[in-house]
Amino acid sequence: MYEPQPRRRQRPGDLFTGVGYLGRGLAWVAKRPKQYLFGLIPAFIALALFGTGLVFLGIYAGDLAEWITPFADGWSSGSRSALRVITALAIFGTGAFLSVILFTAVTLLIGEPFYESIAVRVEESQGGAPPEPDVPLHVQILRGVRDAIVIGLMAIGFGVVFFVLGFVPVIGQTVVPVAAACVTGFFLAGELTAIALERRGLRRKDRFALLRRNWLLVVGFGAATVVLFLIPLGAVFAMPGAVAGGTLLARERLAPANVGLSAPGVPGLPTSGLPGTGPSR
Repeated sequence: MYEPQPRRRQRPGDLFTGVGYLGRGLAWVAKRPKQYLFGLIPAFIALALFGTGLVFLGIYAGDLAEWITPFADGWSSGSRSALRVITALAIFGTGAFLSVILFTAVTLLIGEPFYESIAVRVEESQGGAPPEPDVPLHVQILRGVRDAIVIGLMAIGFGVVFFVLGFVPVIGQTVVPVAAACVTGFFLAGELTAIALERRGLRRKDRFALLRRNWLLVVGFGAATVVLFLIPLGAVFAMPGAVAGGTLLARERLAPANVGLSAPGVPGLPTSGLPGTGPSR
């Protein structure tokens, strides 16, 4: 059973440690090409969905900008055009912000069996995977859909805030993109560590409590992933490695030592009560 852990002091180096977990995840899949190719299938399916959406958003961003700025119709041509270009960019930027978060959520939902397999193999390569939760498959799917909806709604809320702040001179073009990358990274890390933490019986509320207690580590991992995902096709080709990195991060730094860990080399055997792992519960 999960018990809240004491808050750990955050250190600047945690940010770079988080980035390192992405590198370790990419290195893990690079050494296992079959697992890597296996994990590309759901990413390509999600790419087709989100790519189509972003193309249409790019085509019609100008029309949307004109529609939401009717008050500028009487302005001079230069001022009106400048406002609507900024608005169109803000609309597309907000769409891209949401796409990065929702792409991961939808890809993990579509590819649950694919990424579950990768996460388990990562755990086994590090000494053993936790036992599979005693939860029916349909319940797991419903939880996944519900979590995706909740996280999507939170992302939309932040997207609206960043959209509005994007109009603030200077700050909107400097501070806001950095803040958006960090917030996106936090949610992205939440998605990528979910498989490993759910196998340890941690629901969304408990998972995000762990993320907040280790926010520098989490933002480092997530923001680095965001940067990689913004490269054309980066989200597709990096997705298996990001899942592997999220699993390593969850196993080594986020998961409490008394929740669902396995004995080295013995998948499914709890560590509680083993020598060096603390008292039995």
